[in-house]
Amino acid sequence: MADNPFADFSLERAIALRWALRDIQACRLKLSPVSDDDLRVLSELGLIELQDDNPVLTNAGMAVLSG
Repeated sequence: MADNPFADFSLERAIALRWALRDIQACRLKLSPVSDDDLRVLSELGLIELQDDNPVLTNAGMAVLSG
């Protein structure tokens, strides 16, 4: 994937952010809460947005997980 939004992060951080996206997609936030810092980064990357104070994946976020 040429447009890797996690390219500027360490491997460990990129993996954690990808798992955060998966947790958001699967609505596992009560079991596996995502840190405010991770939410901020994912939002700045345009991969999530807040709807009624709940994070949801954008089309770009879904594309990252399907790619």
